[in-house]
Parts: sequence; C-alpha cells; structure tokens
Amino acid sequence: VLDQTLPTAICKNISVNLNAAGTASITAADINDNSTDNCGIASLVASKTSFNCANLGANSVTLTVTDTSGNVSSCIATVTVIDNTPPVATCKNFTLVLAANGTGTLLSANINNGSTDNCGITTMTLSKTNFTCTDANGTPQSVTLTVTDASGNSSSCTATLTVESSLEITS
Repeated sequence: VLDQTLPTAICKNISVNLNAAGTASITAADINDNSTDNCGIASLVASKTSFNCANLGANSVTLTVTDTSGNVSSCIATVTVIDNTPPVATCKNFTLVLAANGTGTLLSANINNGSTDNCGITTMTLSKTNFTCTDANGTPQSVTLTVTDASGNSSSCTATLTVESSLEITS
C-alpha cells in the first residue's frame, strides 16, 4: 500500500512583538492551523523563525508539512513583526552658558545621557531649546527630553538646567 496523498498544509497569520533586545522568534507550530494528513504528519518546518528590527511589518513565511510517507505540501503565512517597546530615555543635568549676545541654544545632546532603544532612536526633542538673559536668574529649570523610535514609541525624562550668563572681560 502506497500513500501518495499529499498532506493538507493550513497556515495562519500571526503577529509577534520584538523584545527589549529587538528580536523575536516563532516555531512552525505557531503558524500551523491544524494541517492534516491521512496517515500522519512527520514534520512541520517554517522557512523563517527568527526576526529582528529589519523585519518590522509583514513577512511571508512558508510552512512545509511532510507526512510519514515523505509527501510534502506547503502554505504561506504572514508573520507581522511589531515593535511596541518604548525607548529608555536617560537625562543628565546641564549648565548652559549664554553667548555674549545674551542668548543660548540647548541641544538634545546636552541633556541626553545614553538613551537607548531596541531598534534605534529616530528623534530626540526638548521641551525648550532657546534661552536668554531672563532665564539666567539663578533658578534651575526643568527641561524634558522626549526620545522616539521608528515605530512611534516614545519616552521622556527630565533634566535640571542651569542657565548662566557669560562673563565678558575687557582690558
């Protein structure tokens, strides 16, 4: 008796979330939707099981089903890779010394203290960037740094900013 009947490969689409390291993995069973065979399934194999930040969005993954007689069938599942891990915003306090004209510009790099994200940071914005002599009143100010990744996830931290006027020396 020969079994020449192919298995019926049945796929299901899934979504996976990247972890804090920017990776995710699946098994063939994760995309199998009760594939069948008349004499039994010997193996299920997924063409791709590891994902990272480069795989964000829809990915086609082939599920290959082999029965106990060596007959093979396959189907394609869509594995949607999602990054919903927000960046880690890390701030440091800073002293901004105004230029001789009484103005100063604060940069994100002045406040950022090694902020990180599993897939990389795309933007850093500050709650306030331009300062004048009126800000150099001896009272420290709070400045918020907001860090955003390519998936739109964001987080913020707050730094203490001291604004000082520059000293002009004449001789």
